[in-house]
Amino acid sequence: MKFFTFIGSLPAIIVLSVLIMFFLYTILKHRSELILFVAAILGSSILFRILKQIFQRERPNLHRLIEISSYSFPSGHATTAFAFYGVLAFLLWRHLPTQWGRTILILLSVIMILAIGTSRIYLGVHYPSDVLAGYLVSIFWLTIIIWLYQRYREKVYNRKHLNDNQ
Repeated sequence: MKFFTFIGSLPAIIVLSVLIMFFLYTILKHRSELILFVAAILGSSILFRILKQIFQRERPNLHRLIEISSYSFPSGHATTAFAFYGVLAFLLWRHLPTQWGRTILILLSVIMILAIGTSRIYLGVHYPSDVLAGYLVSIFWLTIIIWLYQRYREKVYNRKHLNDNQ
C-alpha cells in the first residue's frame, strides 16, 4: 500500500508528468495535448487545495500507519491520481487503434486510480469519503477541460477543412 501511495504522491506525479510532457512536446509534437495534460494536473491540484482549506477536516486518528499533518478532505492523492491517469487514458485512447489495447488501457488506469485511493484509506490517513470526494473533484475537472479541448479540436478541424474547400 505504501507503494501505491508513493505512486500517487507529489514527487512521483511530478517525475511522471515531466516525462510525459517531454514526450508530448519533443517526440510527438502534440502541443494541444500537452496543454490539456498540464491543465488536468494543475487544475486538479488547485481544486483539492482550495477544498482542503474550505472544509479543514481533520484526518482519522485511529490505526494510522503513516503520519501526515495536512487536512483530510478531499484526498489529494485520489484527486491527483484520477486526474493524472484519467487524462493519460484519454490521450492514449485516441491513439490506440485496437479494442484490446483500449480495454487494457482502461483496466490499468482504473486499477491504478482505485489502488492509490484504497492505499490512503488502508494507511489510515483518509476516510472513504475523502477519497470519493477526490475522485469526484477530478471527474468534474476532467469533464470540463476535456469538453473544452474537444471543442477546440473541432474548431481547428472545421477551420482547416473550410480552408481546404475554398
